[in-house]
Amino acid sequence: MRKIRLLIVDDSVIIRQKLSEILSQDPFLDVVGIAANGQIALSKIPHLHPDLIILDLEMPEMDGLQTLTAIRQSYPNLPVIMFSAFTERGAAATLEALSLGAQDYVTKPTKLGTGEAVSDYLKRELIPKIKVFCADILGVSDNTPIARSRLPSQTASLKLAKAQVVAIGVSTGGPNALATLLSRFPADFPLSIVIVQHIPPLFSKRLAERLTHQCHISVAEGYEGAELRPGHAWITPGDFHGIVVRRGKTVHLSLHQAPPEHSCRPAVDVLFRSVAKTFPGSAIAVVLTGMGHDGLQGCHHIRDAGGHILVQDQASSVVWGMPKSVAQAGLANNILPLDQIADEIIQLVR
Repeated sequence: MRKIRLLIVDDSVIIRQKLSEILSQDPFLDVVGIAANGQIALSKIPHLHPDLIILDLEMPEMDGLQTLTAIRQSYPNLPVIMFSAFTERGAAATLEALSLGAQDYVTKPTKLGTGEAVSDYLKRELIPKIKVFCADILGVSDNTPIARSRLPSQTASLKLAKAQVVAIGVSTGGPNALATLLSRFPADFPLSIVIVQHIPPLFSKRLAERLTHQCHISVAEGYEGAELRPGHAWITPGDFHGIVVRRGKTVHLSLHQAPPEHSCRPAVDVLFRSVAKTFPGSAIAVVLTGMGHDGLQGCHHIRDAGGHILVQDQASSVVWGMPKSVAQAGLANNILPLDQIADEIIQLVR
């Protein structure tokens, strides 16, 4: 085992210094270089051999998107985490960076005030992601496969023509995974779709706008009272939990700001619990790529209520954490590559 070699690319001297200071305190991390823009970073990569790059988006001479494009051309497997501004512009650029091959992102802690709060934020949000993407260097990679199989249960023979909703939970790698999954549904897809993507405010709106242009179905950021309709997907807005509630003959999305679960708001478990209650025996739950185990508890509720559960397989996941926890618990009716999940759902409904 050796330390993870990091290259920090940011045009702000203060940010470069602060990031270097905080990351260097971790015994498993080594900041081997810094760069003020993309051109300098590209010139340093062959000499520094970083294991991961932390990349700013807005820089002079060569910005983050240009730099990322160049990195992917020469170093297709080098992990990159975007360090993005918490703005509408930053959200749009971050989602574009993810589509260009960045592994993940962390928003800049511009509103946290004290140095201690900034330090705590970066230790909580950035360092775990670095270690996940460089797990093989730390000797903690888990490549133990879980057999792909249909689990015998009452849901295996569920006549999903009566299914009414698809509930999706996703985190790291989610924007690209959602684009792949949702774009495969036809415009006349007969079920309503509700989604929790671990994402901050502003970013959820931009993600919905981006997806609706990529898909045949309609995709929008959810709001209080939004009615669930066939062929329409609602993404729970950042910093709100989303639940589904029945009001007479219709079902609606409701939002609240109860404490985070798994340090997340929105949380998949919150949505899935409400789906299990509102759609007993008529829900399809899908758990996609992501760190941690948010969604596991909710899948227990879905399963107990007679629903059907699909999870993304390890090979197609950016991080096989959330889907793995559900698969290991024996709750998944099927473990599938990302590009087969939509076809499976369509086949089940038919």
